[in-house]
Amino acid sequence: MKHQAVSLLLLTMGLSSAWAQNDKDTLDLLKASGCMTCHAKDEKVVGPSFQAIAAKYAGQADAADALAQSVRNGSRGKWGRIPMPPHASLAADDLKTMATWVMAQKP
Repeated sequence: MKHQAVSLLLLTMGLSSAWAQNDKDTLDLLKASGCMTCHAKDEKVVGPSFQAIAAKYAGQADAADALAQSVRNGSRGKWGRIPMPPHASLAADDLKTMATWVMAQKP
């Protein structure tokens, strides 16, 4: 029993470490893609916070896909008068990774 508890603890720590690395990698991707120029995790900059975006799309079955499309194509009028320019040069996999991360943000 003690061995199982230790194994479970190590597994959990490993997953936490992997999740933390994934979070860091995605933040690096967001920075490299220019997203962090206009957005922040929990406060409005030029555009809405990632938490506000997650809240707006919450409950939509295809939220990450819709968000990725919005980033790829740009948007106008969703968050006020300042449009978001398109980011068509971003790879589809990167867009999906970033959109999924944004959707996981909680206030």
